[in-house]
Formats: sequence, C-alpha cells, structure tokens
Amino acid sequence: MQHPGQMTAAAPLLSVENVTLEYATPQRVVRATHRISLDLFEADRFVLLGPSGCGKSTLLKAIAGFVQPVEGRVVLDGKPVAGPGPDRIVVFQEFDQLPPWKTVLGNVMFPLRAARRLSRAEARDRALHYIERVGLGAFAEAYPHQLSGGMKSRVAIARALAMQPRVLLMDEPFAALDALTRRRMQQELLELWDEARFTLLFVTHSIEEALVVGNRIALLSPRPGRVRAEINSHAWDMQSLGGADFQAAAQRIDHLLFGPGDAEAAA
Repeated sequence: MQHPGQMTAAAPLLSVENVTLEYATPQRVVRATHRISLDLFEADRFVLLGPSGCGKSTLLKAIAGFVQPVEGRVVLDGKPVAGPGPDRIVVFQEFDQLPPWKTVLGNVMFPLRAARRLSRAEARDRALHYIERVGLGAFAEAYPHQLSGGMKSRVAIARALAMQPRVLLMDEPFAALDALTRRRMQQELLELWDEARFTLLFVTHSIEEALVVGNRIALLSPRPGRVRAEINSHAWDMQSLGGADFQAAAQRIDHLLFGPGDAEAAA
C-alpha cells in the first residue's frame, strides 16, 4: 500500500530545512540539534524517535513556533514559520493542563472561541463532534478531576483536533500512562487518524510505539540530534505487536540507534 507521503508529487506540507537549535544553561550553550532536514506530507504519521536528550522535544517546539532556530528554517504550506499559530496544535504529556473549572465541553470549546472564528453555537457543535469521536460523549459535562489519565488525554486530543490544524504535534503524549491505557490510546489515535486523515508529528523514545503509530520514522542520534536514518513503518499496526517480524524490525532500529556507530554519530 502506498503511504500518504507518496500519493502525489505535491510539495511537502511541512519542511524542516537544515535546522540547528540551541539553548542556554547556567554553564554553557547546548546544541540540541544539528542541521536536521525532514519533509512531512499531507496525512503522514511521522515519528521522531531517539534517546532522551537528542533534541526531539526541542525540534517539536521549533516546529510549533516556540523556539527559533539558530540555523535553517521551518516551512509550512510554503511559508516560513515565524511563531505559534492555530495551524500547528501541540498535545503535551501533561494532560493536567486542562483548566479544572471547565467541563470537558468547555475545555474543547475554549480555544475555538478564543480564535474568534466560530459562533458559540458552532463551537459547541464542533466540540461535541470531536468529544464523541474520542469516545467521551457521555462525559461532556464532567470536570477534569472526574476523569482518568486516559480520559484526560482524549480530551486533549479532542481539543487539538477540533481546531483542525494543518499539523497535529504530539510530544510523548502517552508516556505517563500505564501500559494498558497507553496501548488503548495508541489504538484510538490510529482510529481517529483513519477517520480524519490529519497530519501527525509524534515524538517518542519507545521503539515499539514508533513502529505502531508512525508510517515514517526519523531516527535521531544522541545530542546534538542529527537524522541518522529514516524508516518506512506503514507495514506495522497494533496487530503486529509481539510478532517475529515486528520484533526483528524493533531490534534493527535499536541497533541503528545504539549500535557501534553511536559514538561517531554523536561526535
């Protein structure tokens, strides 16, 4: 099956062009990534995979417009990214960022109303649609303290999708969940993608999660992060877990990330 990035010869939706990122600590300036280049196409499920500290989250923040590159640029729909915007919505790991005084419906409606593009009735209808899509229709009037961690994650995803961004950015969104809830959320994310075909950029340091969630995976070297390899992973899904071929693919990725060439790549 042809993956979405190959369906047409159209230009990429999002391009990361030779992006170098740095941040300051009290001791020194740290180079987080070094001249990373990536292309995302419409409806890609693109995963950034690498060890802790390789610059995955910093790169995601640069794509979101929160961090400015010291070299290179990020281009969306042919225009350089100059700052945050509703065309790129981020779902972080900390789902407790949901305002506790707002219901599920209120939380999903809030950014729609803040953007001033929809009337209250239109915002309510769209919010309810996405709340239903993530399986929380019965909890629209519930408050965050009444929800489990997995349910909060679904609210965050519904809130992001309701904004209908050009790219949905997810920064290790399921890392804090227990193993069973994490597996369920991966499945639900894939089902939502199958319905809506949004463009996803997903950060993880789990090889299995990368293979399941992504149709393309960029492997990043230890800091400063460089693209070590790009892998097509559209052959794998939730049913692949535990299979011999799946485990062999995971081992190959592990070797690429942490094999004998690791020291040279990080130099």
